[in-house]
Amino acid sequence: MSAIGDVTHVIPVVLSLQQQLPGVKITWIIGKIEAKLVGDLPGVEFIVFDKKAGRQGYRELRQKLKNRKFDALLHMQVAFRANLAAALIPARIKIGYDRDRSKDLHGLFVNRRIAPAPQQHVRDCLASFLEPLGLEAAPPRWQIPLSESDHEFARTHLASDRRNLVISPCASHTLRNWPAERYARLADHAIQQHGMKVILVGSPAPFEAEYCHAIEASMKETAHNICGQDTLKQLTALLEHADLLVAPDTGPAHIASAVGTDVLGLYAASNPNRSGPYNSLEWCVDRYPEALKKFTGKTVDETRWGAKAEYEGTMELVTVEDATAMLDRWVAERG
Repeated sequence: MSAIGDVTHVIPVVLSLQQQLPGVKITWIIGKIEAKLVGDLPGVEFIVFDKKAGRQGYRELRQKLKNRKFDALLHMQVAFRANLAAALIPARIKIGYDRDRSKDLHGLFVNRRIAPAPQQHVRDCLASFLEPLGLEAAPPRWQIPLSESDHEFARTHLASDRRNLVISPCASHTLRNWPAERYARLADHAIQQHGMKVILVGSPAPFEAEYCHAIEASMKETAHNICGQDTLKQLTALLEHADLLVAPDTGPAHIASAVGTDVLGLYAASNPNRSGPYNSLEWCVDRYPEALKKFTGKTVDETRWGAKAEYEGTMELVTVEDATAMLDRWVAERG
């Protein structure tokens, strides 16, 4: 029931369960938006939970689970909203987080816990939910079903004669967003120095459309702006066929990593070693330690693992030179 990034990290858990327990029956309780990305995974029953429906959402969930019994629940989100949903699930075994990573009364809704693991990436943490069942942790393997029309959408918008750089500039938390004018300078550099096609993507939300327009307006060169014009499946296909994605700490970064595309991550408000694109940590600009020091006076080692540094001005610690240097390095090593 969490956001796109965490949902993407659950895919390897599902695939590993199916491999280690052939014939296993899996039910996934998931949010409406997230279901649009993974809701057609083979061999999985999906129960869509409307996170905005309030009490009615829980009543509907209770009704859908009436007379059902499960051997085990993987309770993979600590938010109180998810805890309430877990209370409605009739499972003999309820696996949750270790004590250090629990919050919002999470421990009251589980009877087994994953092993403590300091400084663990979110993907590896979720993968470990299989271990209390006597199974192996899920390896980093993804599968996101896509249709031919999804791939055709991608081919329509990607260049066939040069590298394609996709920019997904907006995170769900605005304090994780890099300034639009800096994206513009990075985009101009990609076009002028490396001959890339730059594609701007985002959700239909007015804020994201305005952000992409602001990037366009600040550029000297021309970007291909399709913000709000794609579905999550089409975006996934676009990222699969693109060469590189530039993004802050946001869901598309994890989608790109899942489909094998490198991500130039822009991190200061959160720690990429915990929540960065799993297969692209080497391509992340990491100003998180500087952000912690500036705004909290603490080092990474002195701060709770997973703590955010979401303050006004945090993302300005990532300079244009940081991003262009990482892009140049990527081109040199991957080109």
